[in-house]
Amino acid sequence: MKKISCFQSRLTALFLLFAMVLTLTACREKDPNEGKVEVYNGQAWDWITPWAGVDASPLTEADFYSPDAGETVHYTGDAFRVQEGIDVSYYQGDVDWKAVAADGIEFAMIRAGYRGYTDGYISRDPCFLDNASGALSAGLEIGLYIFSQAITAEEAREEAQWLVEAASAYDVTLPLVFDWEPITDYEARTDGMLGAEITECAAAFCDTVRAAGYTPCIYFSAWQGYYDYDLGALSDAEFWVSQIGSWDEFYYAHSLWQYTFSGTVDGITSQVDRDLRYVPVE
Repeated sequence: MKKISCFQSRLTALFLLFAMVLTLTACREKDPNEGKVEVYNGQAWDWITPWAGVDASPLTEADFYSPDAGETVHYTGDAFRVQEGIDVSYYQGDVDWKAVAADGIEFAMIRAGYRGYTDGYISRDPCFLDNASGALSAGLEIGLYIFSQAITAEEAREEAQWLVEAASAYDVTLPLVFDWEPITDYEARTDGMLGAEITECAAAFCDTVRAAGYTPCIYFSAWQGYYDYDLGALSDAEFWVSQIGSWDEFYYAHSLWQYTFSGTVDGITSQVDRDLRYVPVE
């Protein structure tokens, strides 16, 4: 019987060690959430892969104080000067804007118009003219939004041009907003649209608004922001996030936060959406 050389013994040992390392590596379970972040999407916690090129929000729970479980929320941090605002439409009825201003509201996002979700026609909000002139006369800053049901980039550009023309008669210092929302209770012309298609519409809207000299903005729920929109393709626009709660926990950086649908403000007899606007401290 031949003797096994020392070199062969060492080679065999190294081979066995290498095989054992490979086995342990293969057996080690890979982290399924590597490279992801955990977010609250408005319904549950989920792990998402962040969009490239979109800044994360610097806000934390410690930056907010709510004395009434989210009906009013106050920013207590020092990175922003925060303005309190509301967004209104026909559904708020007649508004006493001087009383609104006296109650500490500094800005209003006003619905100028909407596209019908069945017929596809653009119509002016019945209260737009009164709301725009009333808010400005009371000393509030205003921005305008259109409720979109665009199904093509061409329709989104049409909505943007319509909104630009509506804004031209007023001192609009805040953004012009693309507010595309899914219709859940009725059959709508937008049923079945994919996130890529909605993103394309939003981009076309923003390009048109920007070309007209206004600041474009996209309104969306946390769910839409995480799963529908490609925010990386829209990072040149401002974001207005709707996520109900007592602190602003949306993952991506944004300039406006809608935190309740059931707020109360002097001068408005119905419930009203309340918002915060973040102005960076220079």
